[in-house]
Amino acid sequence: MSCAALCLLLLHTGAQGFGILPGNSRNHQEITEKAILNSTLQVCRALAQAEGTDFTFPAQPLTAKAVAVACGEPKASKSFRQAIIFIMWRNIRGDIRRAFNASFHFDDELFVQGRKIITEGLLSVKASNKQENFEAARQKVGEILHPLQDFYSHSNWVELGNKLPNANLIRSDTSIGNIADKSRATCRNCDGDDCRNNILGDVIEEKVLTSGYFGSLPFLSTKPKGKCSQGGPLDQTSNIEPKGGINKDTFSASHGHLHTDAVNLAIAATSGLLEDIREAAGDRPFLQMMGISKGSSKALCFVIDTTRSLSDDIATVRTVTSSIIKSVVGTEDEPSVYILVPFNDPDFGPLMKTTDPNVFESAINSLSAAGGGDEGELSLSGLQLALTGAPSNSEVFLFTDARAKDKHLKSTVIALIERTQTVVNFMITESTMLNRMKHVNDTKEHPRIAASDAQLYRDLAQASGGLAIEVTKSELLVATSIITESSSSSLVTLLQAARSPGKTDNFYFIVDETVINLRVYITAHDITFTLTSPTGESQQSTDTTGPLITDSQSVGNFKTLRLKRQTGLWKIKMVSCNDYTLKVIGHSPIDFLFDFVEASQGPLTGYDALDTRPRAGVNGSFLVSLTGSDSATVTEVTLVESSGSEEIKGVIEPQGGGSFLVHVDTMPSVEFVVRVKGRDDSVAPGASSIFFQRQLSTNFRASQLTVIADSDSILVPGTPFSVPFSVITSGVGGNFTIRATNNRRFDSTSPTNLFLETGNSVNDTVTLSAPLNTPSGSDVTLTIEVEATASEDTNYVVLRFSIFNAVTDFTPPVCELLSLPSNCSDNCSLSTWEFSVQVTDGAEGTGVERVSLKRGNGTLTSSLAAGNENITLVSYSSSCCSPDMELLVVDRVGNVGTSLYTELGIH
Repeated sequence: MSCAALCLLLLHTGAQGFGILPGNSRNHQEITEKAILNSTLQVCRALAQAEGTDFTFPAQPLTAKAVAVACGEPKASKSFRQAIIFIMWRNIRGDIRRAFNASFHFDDELFVQGRKIITEGLLSVKASNKQENFEAARQKVGEILHPLQDFYSHSNWVELGNKLPNANLIRSDTSIGNIADKSRATCRNCDGDDCRNNILGDVIEEKVLTSGYFGSLPFLSTKPKGKCSQGGPLDQTSNIEPKGGINKDTFSASHGHLHTDAVNLAIAATSGLLEDIREAAGDRPFLQMMGISKGSSKALCFVIDTTRSLSDDIATVRTVTSSIIKSVVGTEDEPSVYILVPFNDPDFGPLMKTTDPNVFESAINSLSAAGGGDEGELSLSGLQLALTGAPSNSEVFLFTDARAKDKHLKSTVIALIERTQTVVNFMITESTMLNRMKHVNDTKEHPRIAASDAQLYRDLAQASGGLAIEVTKSELLVATSIITESSSSSLVTLLQAARSPGKTDNFYFIVDETVINLRVYITAHDITFTLTSPTGESQQSTDTTGPLITDSQSVGNFKTLRLKRQTGLWKIKMVSCNDYTLKVIGHSPIDFLFDFVEASQGPLTGYDALDTRPRAGVNGSFLVSLTGSDSATVTEVTLVESSGSEEIKGVIEPQGGGSFLVHVDTMPSVEFVVRVKGRDDSVAPGASSIFFQRQLSTNFRASQLTVIADSDSILVPGTPFSVPFSVITSGVGGNFTIRATNNRRFDSTSPTNLFLETGNSVNDTVTLSAPLNTPSGSDVTLTIEVEATASEDTNYVVLRFSIFNAVTDFTPPVCELLSLPSNCSDNCSLSTWEFSVQVTDGAEGTGVERVSLKRGNGTLTSSLAAGNENITLVSYSSSCCSPDMELLVVDRVGNVGTSLYTELGIH
């Protein structure tokens, strides 16, 4: 069997629900993506109508790029696609990691338990959105979509003749349906391979709800007498009478003739859940959860040393912040979120995150420098907090003139850099490297950071694909020009390399027709280079003017070049004995997303995205997803040694929709980066194809250690929360150091070391406790690191948990009509209609939070009733040319109620 055929077999067999990856039948990914694209498009259409702007529906089939363009945010296509992929991976994990938990698949007639997973998760999503923790919200959305979609494949909802989804699956205060009693028979034997009529007639006639039983262990799997089985090759209960099954996972399943009906209902149900989330959050927050925001999808994130010696630096940051905000607010490059993390000694934080540039600028202006000394600062603690609070693929700028007092967090920070693929730039002022020629005798003028301490920052910068810029305080303002250039969400990396120790080397990069604003960043001391364009023209670094470099600046160890735009293959020859880094960037819509994946082990096979480093020395797989073009294709994916020239090329398998599964025979044992080359044929008639090259900034490592951890993703304040984990080594056994850290400084217990033999595994547990006053909707990131004492090999797992206080309010607010006078006449433009209602959330409710128009063109006003803050009075007036309206009311935990009114009364 060929490799491609084998991989396709892995992808399509044994799913405990709709299929996992593409095939003839529809799968969880397609169901999820279609619903997200349609729902997001409808939100953008509603916003356009409300704002009076034009809206054009894109052509079918929908893509993330087409929807982002229709929403007026074309630069958000990458972050939108990333959000969709993230949600889909979390959905798939329902099959990979919870394959035998019947509640997650609505098997074994566990309807109440399955709905509880959905409704509790839905409340958690709403709480996360309220706190603007959109990544935690996306994670939980993906998790609860799996059981929601499986309901239509594993139950008999379709067979009962239902043409609409079961709306009560996302509400816990209503009946799911007429659920079969445990003692009631629901199925008969199939007629050979024909299972079309195996559900008993009285079950169909009485609209009794049942689902198939499932068990994968021969001789140990059972089911109650007379019950239906799920069916399929893995289900051992399908061989117990009544034999057969009722699942509709694929066209070839027991009830495969209803597969399309089940898929359509699953899409509709997914859309319904997303609509409920939208109504609770509001249109703009919903779009932010989906990775679409006005302006750039990137965050502007500053981590700032606030000790006294940084007073000048803080003043510079104030100047830069003001300049950036004035230049980008209201433009397509305006950051989607602003983040500030101060640090000093003995403290760091808190993290301040806002979407309001004025709030951010005020927070920067309020920073004051005080204290400090020669003991170092908690710079890595501040950076850890920023990495867990900023969106993935962000760019962070850390300002300091001091060494890191918390060096022990280096591996934790690198783990977070790898998982979030965030670029970290260090703005280091007055280091020993800068002052090495000064021979200053006055102690007061000695720099606070020595060369050996600055190396830590250089290592972290290189790991992230960022820069360690070392300048004097007077040069800092010039160096910060990089911040403005990095704020655009269309920024792409064409080449990134480092040499330590430095050596003469040649580097090549391709500039395609879509790339503009071409820049080269170099960090080094005493370096020369020769730049050669695609036409063969050359320019030396010693030439102040020339044909290729239109502008250049040098401050400290940082040199930036603006290149004349020429398409084709460029070459830059670097000459230095000192360490150096080289980075070539530009702006282009075409880029890619990257995830390490691993084939699931066991009977339920498929691929799962890794939360950890891949295994070294063995074959590996990863998923590459192109963004910014619906017609581009990947022609080459290469793992390139970060500090050398060794390369490993992958075998590419197109998956459709711009995604490509890539396999390599051996994962490198050294640090590496990912380079992608491709072709786009969607050019003007008669023009040649576009050939492009992109590189991921993040430097990755593989490991001979494997760390596996999983747990329920909702943490309840005041309740100990256990996270079991396992460690496996394929390298040398012995003693291993365990470090478990969390970004919220919650109390935790965990082992500090483990003994492990080669090829064996060991299990243990980390326990977290969130204080009772932790706000619902916040989150915590846990990093579990394992280090081999003998080999210095390390690996980790990074997990994010939502924090959610249990609620007792599951009932939406209700509206009571007070009056509905109408003065409508034959000439609607000369007459109006109006009404007034009171909205309450019940005696046990949490209270009404928001009242808004879901539909209607009139004027809505609301206020609290005098003397009773539990009652909200609402008035509405409208031209009779708009004879109906729909009122949307949301309580404080996100329960949503709607009421439809017309000039003639209530609908």
